Amino acid sequence: MSKLRQIPLIAIPFLVAVLLGGLVLADWYWAIPTTRQAVYVGRNSCIECHQNQHDAFVDSYHDKAMDLATEQTVLGDFQDAEFTHFDIHSRMFRKDGKYFVHTEGPDGKLQDFEVKYVFGVDPLQQYMVEIEPPTPGSPAGSIGRVQVLRISWDTHKQEWFYLPPPDVDEKLAPNDPLHWTGSAQNWNHMCADCHSTNLHKNFDLASNSYHTTFSEIDVSCEACHGPGSLHVEIAGSTSLFWDRNHGYGLKPLKTESNVAQVQACADCHSRRRVVCPTYERGDTYYDQFSNELIMPQTYYCDGQVREEDYVFGSFLQSKMYHKNIRCTDCHNPHSTKIKFEGNKLCTSCHQHPAGKYDTAAHHRHQAGSTGASCVECHMPETTYMEVDPRRDHSIRIPRPDLSVALQTPNACTQCHLDRAQLSPEKKAGLKTYGDWMTAARNGDQEVKQALAEIDAWAQKTVIEWYGKDYSKDKSHFAYALSEAWNENPQSFPALVDLVKDPQQPGIVRASALTQLGAFNGEPELGRTVKLSLADSDPQLRSAAIMVTEFLSPSVLPRPEVLKLLMNSLEDPTRVVRTDAASALAGTSLEYLKLSGKEEAFNRALTELKESLLRNADQAGALLALGALAETMGEPAAAEKWYRAAIRVQPNVTGPRSNLAELLTRRLAPARQRFQQLAAQGQRAEARKLAEQVAIGDFEITHLREEELHNLARDASQLPNVAEVQYRYGLALYQANQFEASETAIARAAEIQANSVTFLTALARLQQKREKWEAATATIQTLRQLRPHDPGLAEVEQEIRQQRQPDNGQR
Repeated sequence: MSKLRQIPLIAIPFLVAVLLGGLVLADWYWAIPTTRQAVYVGRNSCIECHQNQHDAFVDSYHDKAMDLATEQTVLGDFQDAEFTHFDIHSRMFRKDGKYFVHTEGPDGKLQDFEVKYVFGVDPLQQYMVEIEPPTPGSPAGSIGRVQVLRISWDTHKQEWFYLPPPDVDEKLAPNDPLHWTGSAQNWNHMCADCHSTNLHKNFDLASNSYHTTFSEIDVSCEACHGPGSLHVEIAGSTSLFWDRNHGYGLKPLKTESNVAQVQACADCHSRRRVVCPTYERGDTYYDQFSNELIMPQTYYCDGQVREEDYVFGSFLQSKMYHKNIRCTDCHNPHSTKIKFEGNKLCTSCHQHPAGKYDTAAHHRHQAGSTGASCVECHMPETTYMEVDPRRDHSIRIPRPDLSVALQTPNACTQCHLDRAQLSPEKKAGLKTYGDWMTAARNGDQEVKQALAEIDAWAQKTVIEWYGKDYSKDKSHFAYALSEAWNENPQSFPALVDLVKDPQQPGIVRASALTQLGAFNGEPELGRTVKLSLADSDPQLRSAAIMVTEFLSPSVLPRPEVLKLLMNSLEDPTRVVRTDAASALAGTSLEYLKLSGKEEAFNRALTELKESLLRNADQAGALLALGALAETMGEPAAAEKWYRAAIRVQPNVTGPRSNLAELLTRRLAPARQRFQQLAAQGQRAEARKLAEQVAIGDFEITHLREEELHNLARDASQLPNVAEVQYRYGLALYQANQFEASETAIARAAEIQANSVTFLTALARLQQKREKWEAATATIQTLRQLRPHDPGLAEVEQEIRQQRQPDNGQR
């Protein structure tokens, strides 16, 4: 009898179960190695299993983010349409089935440019020109230097319009970085990342050329879910399980927390700098990017958007974000449309008894009116790109009291601008509420007064309606940030409280922390930095590293600072590691070796350089590489990066100043040696050295003259940006143009009236020009801001001494 027959029949099911269980266990145990990296496979690999999602995606804003210029995609009028702006007569036409624009080129001459690509479909469409093709030998499918025309098509009004740079309303020179052929309108750097999938910029610094590639021209499936090869492989396998090493094989978005999904959207929907140039599955946002904090160039002090923030920075401030609300609670991720129209979008979650919110008892407006709309009050619109209104995602309660106190916008005033007592001509020139705010900020007293009156009326009405006077509560972070932005020395305690308050959004706490660098000498500053470096939010840790640059030994001893920074070299988040490497760049390698952190420093430094080199087409990144090299005692490398920055973007301010200073320091020993040789009577050698110094001086002078020209351009275009006026004033001072320098610095001090930095520079300049009364008045203003600053007493003493009659004593 066989052995099988010897097995009792009752045991056979058990053995089968064991065998099947073993097979199932083996099926589960087999997995794709963790070292396998996913690659991009394209949307066609997704359709078979995800037809419904694909159908929703087709013709969505993501699908139409970018496309080839064809009869099906071009919406603008190219039937010999003409458009004139700033005396430039442009013509849009077709030839041989292609689309062209006849307009001003980079050389200032009118010429024909072929439109190869289009951006967007609503409310505007933009057009792109490949102004320099890729060089021979580039990868297949490469795209060269592409520029986005400022002449754009309004898809609602069906007309051409000019899209100006923010706050610049003047004709741009062809060599201006803001001209459509300049760096600000460069697709490869400014737009491509977020309008295409799997984009590689592929900029070659040596030839100053692009070889940009993408796997799909628009924002496709893998732009959000990550490269899909592993997912396709796992889904197509015969296994009963998803992979135990890789899960679904995609970036995890449906987690219990909203963070993963929100950060996936934030990759594009944020103002940010690149931290890592390559995608790794599972990376958090802060392993790839660093978002811009609440700063005066982008936000109002209460966190409302001033310039476009692309949603993420606003949403981080909202209670919704901190209540675990995610983007897909309101938006269909595949069609990009909102899930419901009208107030149902909000009341689908905010279902309170008897319609607590969607009723006149709450909003105090007639049903169906604009004022009865949830989003009009809690997510007011700001119009960007001339015709594109976008909603503020901080989802806040209207606060006209903050507008009265701090000149911030509010939804009530935005809807009731008709109350303003302005001439029809004046009103006609103010198309949007943002225009009103800009006019007031730029010194239009009539508009400023009109807004103040409406703000006061709105504040009074809110008190009458809701019985709460918010103006008595000064706890809103806007007050502390406003005081800090105005360099008020009394703002320190409030800023520290903000940083330490766990109930405040991380972006608010980090923004407050960055302002603390101005308060070196305060003992509490050291403790606050140490706490922030241990915070769970990478925004706080990154901001704290930045502030360590300003810490004096009396606040935190240098060895302790170095220890904190070196610990940050092994932070789990890349942005913190690279910031720490930057802060430690000037540290002795011997010290790093003794501390056992040399390897960690080198790894983080490599990551930092990779992030900067990714933007080697931008002077700012090359400038940063040069500064890093200088800090590390590598002047030759610094000079290389500064010269590369000038070559890549000749009209950008910054690199020439740094290079001039570097060359000046390099010439200092030669000058000293020349004096020694001359004193020793070694005329031949002194003459050779004098020639070298003269050549160096000639280049330094030339660099500073060019930099002054660029700064003059910036100052004329941005007359109400204090920092630009200040930098221009310093350059004028260096050029011995003292009167013009005083005018520029005085303008900076006028724009930012409480700036100790600007006022101190102004007082020093007035002192140098022997304008004693003016200098004394400026110092009196400073004393009101900083009554206990010992440095002011020294300046006052100098002025008193200099004002005394000469009497042969000076």
